[in-house]
Amino acid sequence: MKRWWIRWWDSDIAYSFRHSPAALLAAAIALLCAVAALAAPWVAPHNPFDLAALELGNARLPPVWYPEGRWDFLLGTDDQGRDILSALIYGTRISLFVGLVSVALSVLIGVALGLLAGFVGGWVDALLMRLCDVMLSFPAILIALLIAGVGKALFPDAHEALAFGVLIASITLTGWVQYARTVRGSTLVERHKEYVQAARVIGVAPWRIMLHHVLPNVLGPVLVLATIHVATAIITEATLSFLGVGAPPTSPSLGTLVRIGNDYLFSGEWWITIFPGAMLVLIALSVNLLGDWLRDALNPRLR
Repeated sequence: MKRWWIRWWDSDIAYSFRHSPAALLAAAIALLCAVAALAAPWVAPHNPFDLAALELGNARLPPVWYPEGRWDFLLGTDDQGRDILSALIYGTRISLFVGLVSVALSVLIGVALGLLAGFVGGWVDALLMRLCDVMLSFPAILIALLIAGVGKALFPDAHEALAFGVLIASITLTGWVQYARTVRGSTLVERHKEYVQAARVIGVAPWRIMLHHVLPNVLGPVLVLATIHVATAIITEATLSFLGVGAPPTSPSLGTLVRIGNDYLFSGEWWITIFPGAMLVLIALSVNLLGDWLRDALNPRLR
């Protein structure tokens, strides 16, 4: 019996992946960012958040290719003397953590509610879909700003973990609607098929039909949507951090680094904000390219 990774390597999706240069490049970039973020304490040249190691004399040093640049600060330093390269690695870890956790919670909530609405129908479906309509009538960033702002107002001296919790909750509550509507539409189609009717005839419990029969057949669009939503969640987190209601200054994400460098953009220290912004674009672009490839690979009409 073949092992699972051998079977996957011989599958149509793996074949499509191996023959897609864009997907290979995007996967390599995303994997490199993820590995560097996870191994930040060992990969980063400095610990940019160790206040005892910071020296104001190293503030606003240019990148190494400038005459004033130094090799121990390859991409320069910010206004507090923090190494930009190290800050990028640590900031990427925070951005990826917030993005992945918020997407995972959005998928869990959205799939559960969408499956329930599509399979049960009736007043449950009507109530959940009206709730989705209400959520969709407000801009996602506005809802996230409101929730994050209320959390900051209620807990101004809260621990950093609570600040990240408010940030993740704000992104989650604005992201589950897309999954609920997608799963609900697929479930409405699946519940009238022969295999569902046969399961009902032989007396299978409704919850077992939903979990063991309908759910595996509606997860394809969810995987594609979740892949693309990771990039959206990271951008939303960066936007909130740029506006000052996201990650705390003591543990800045990429959005916080862009906000800090924005004050020095027109004074000549462009590297403080350009490099975090470029890293943000690179991560979002690689994840979006992976999502586009996965959408095409899972679409039988494009094979």
